[in-house]
Amino acid sequence: MNLSLPPTDASTQFRFGVTGMTCASCVGSVERALQQLPGVQEASVNLATEIATVITDGSVSASAVAAAVEGAGYGVAVEEASMGILGMTCASCVGRVERALARVPGVQATSVNLATETARVKVVAGTPRATLQQAVLDAGYEVRAEPAPAASSSSSENVRQPGASREARHLVLAALLSLPLALPMLAMPFGEHWALPGWLQWLLATPVQFWLGARFYRAGWKAALAWTGNMDLLVALGTSAGYGLSVFHLLATPPHHGTQPLYFEASAVVITLILLGKWLEARAKRQTTEAIRALQALRPLTARVQRGEDAENVPIDAVRLGDVVLVLPGERLPVDGEIIEGRSHSDESLISGESVPVPKAPGDRVTGGAVNGEGRLRVRTTAVGTESALARIIRLVEDAQARKAPIQRIVDRVSAIFVPVVLLIATATLLGWGLFDGDWSQAVLHAVAVLVIACPCALGLATPTAIMAGTGVAARTGILIKDAEALETTRRLRTIAFDKTGTLTAGRPTLAGMETFGLADDKVLAVAAALQAGSEHPLARAVLMAAQERHVTPEMASDVVAMPGRGVDAMIRGDRWVLGNGRWMDELGIDRSIGAAVATANAEAGRTVSWLARETGDRWHVQALFAFGDPPRRESREAISALQAMGLRTVMLSGDHRGAALGVARAVGVPDQDVHAEVLPGEKADVIRALVGQGPVGMVGDGLNDAPALAAADVGFAMGSGTDVAMHAASVTLIRSDPRLIADAIDISRRTTRKIYQNLFWAFIYNVVGIPLAAAGLLDPVIAGAAMALSSVSVVSNTLLLRRWTPRSRH
Repeated sequence: MNLSLPPTDASTQFRFGVTGMTCASCVGSVERALQQLPGVQEASVNLATEIATVITDGSVSASAVAAAVEGAGYGVAVEEASMGILGMTCASCVGRVERALARVPGVQATSVNLATETARVKVVAGTPRATLQQAVLDAGYEVRAEPAPAASSSSSENVRQPGASREARHLVLAALLSLPLALPMLAMPFGEHWALPGWLQWLLATPVQFWLGARFYRAGWKAALAWTGNMDLLVALGTSAGYGLSVFHLLATPPHHGTQPLYFEASAVVITLILLGKWLEARAKRQTTEAIRALQALRPLTARVQRGEDAENVPIDAVRLGDVVLVLPGERLPVDGEIIEGRSHSDESLISGESVPVPKAPGDRVTGGAVNGEGRLRVRTTAVGTESALARIIRLVEDAQARKAPIQRIVDRVSAIFVPVVLLIATATLLGWGLFDGDWSQAVLHAVAVLVIACPCALGLATPTAIMAGTGVAARTGILIKDAEALETTRRLRTIAFDKTGTLTAGRPTLAGMETFGLADDKVLAVAAALQAGSEHPLARAVLMAAQERHVTPEMASDVVAMPGRGVDAMIRGDRWVLGNGRWMDELGIDRSIGAAVATANAEAGRTVSWLARETGDRWHVQALFAFGDPPRRESREAISALQAMGLRTVMLSGDHRGAALGVARAVGVPDQDVHAEVLPGEKADVIRALVGQGPVGMVGDGLNDAPALAAADVGFAMGSGTDVAMHAASVTLIRSDPRLIADAIDISRRTTRKIYQNLFWAFIYNVVGIPLAAAGLLDPVIAGAAMALSSVSVVSNTLLLRRWTPRSRH
């Protein structure tokens, strides 16, 4: 979409993409739907370019236009833009930026994060970035250029360093200038009176007020111009009142028999304390993003690409799919790829949380960012740039950290009225003390205390910093949480349902036994291998591996049809053959009595049984049965035990015979009554929906075959590689296939949510207790300023305790 200048001052023009149109009739439908909107003056749609142009009287919102198009049965192309925002200091600033962006034509939703200083805007596709940036500038803030995806943590730190060092210098200078003003105040309780001359106090306080504290005036002035308020405005008003009162007394009431009533130390020390708080807060906020910076630092800047006989170092962005990369011992793997030569171990601890190096051999896949061990490897590149596992992991963590938790909506509503309410209370305090007590100097000081004790910044930081720390420490363990809502929902789970194969079991079944009825073993194996050729199912791979080990050549099959959840049907040498589970055999009316005893024995031993049958004439004959062994993962029993100890119910779903399913369930500790066997893929979602009726449910699967069940659950856990498509489908992705991470994910969700509530308590308690005390004249402005500075620091410091969390899977 391109937003053109409106034809008149009062009108607004939208130009956006429309999806789903196929003919002139579609064009007419969309145009009629748009023209029926109140306020639309003109609407035209171009089928060739799939662009709609709408001119309104200025009263129609982008969401209303989009709703009209969608109501007609078509779609509006939508994209997400991201911007860095500079100058935000508190929750009020967040609300102001969100309102400014929401007014831009084409914007459908916006979310601003104070901790990451970023804005995520959902807009109609094609909305010019310059329009969004101008809205931010008009609101009184600046837009920071987003770093390139390949940027490492070191580069981002370099960008941040000048500002951090300037803040530190200003803090030191403010402290040096304020210390002589504060010392006499500190000595008074001991009977010492070291008051400096008034003109010297003014000389020390003035640079603190107007030079080192200039940031509060600049930001406060921008807020005032926008008819809103923020923390900076409160600080600027409060300290200016104290400073101005002191100057008035210095000029108007020269000392005669006593000391002048000067309060320069209050304004200067308040500014110094708040600068200290902001500096500590910035340091702590940088620590909450440590996980992202650590991941970004994993990506090497160059790769050693083999060109013919030689290898040359090239920039990482110059590596292409299929390039062969040489990796020496001790180096980081620069790309995702497949080993074609060499053996080694891969240290993937910073990517997957796996503390033990993983053995690697030719044919194994490796992940960029992992550390190569002792071997020299040649790796064929399979993913580069934004499609690499590391880049996708970073993107998922960044997205999760940028999104708001549901509870943040309450905080946003409070923040929207916070500053105006504080200004009213400060005004009432000034008038109340001044009119009833008659001491306007004290009235001003009490009003100043009200202004500087208020801490909207703590409210703005309470939730996002906790989410950043929680998702960051989870990612370091190998748990990728999709967004803040998933983080909050995970803690409420009451039931965890596991798919059996590949989650509770290793997912690498082997052919443990074979019983034939009237045919030679090799003949049976050749037919079975023909039926399974080309299939990626774990049981199919077991059959093909067994045929390969016995040097059996598969038959030639035709008309191969895979029946999901049942088996395979094909024609071989003019006969129809089927290979599948007992349920399918029964549906086809095939008599299995000949192998019933053998099948029962294998099922009771926890093995999966498949049947091979041939149709001759109009009758079916069972020719063989196969027993597959897929042992439980060594971590599964520990994982189930940990979940049950946390008070969760554990359920297992399987398409296998009940005997085989019970064998695995008993081995890992799932109660018999919570085993659902012989369940087809489509039926798993029905089981999950039934469980949801009894409380929030998490579903654990591979993210592909179990997609309907994952979607039906309150939280879907996808186990497996970080390159799996499940990273986009599931609420939580476990980078390594370790079921113990489920308990870890629930634990970090509970702890993070607890931190959010703790932070909100501290943020509110400072204001709820501090503001009335200040209004009652029970707080000195200096104490109030210290409390305000401490509020943000305490919130962020409390959040940082999450970094000490240790996952259960490492105990």
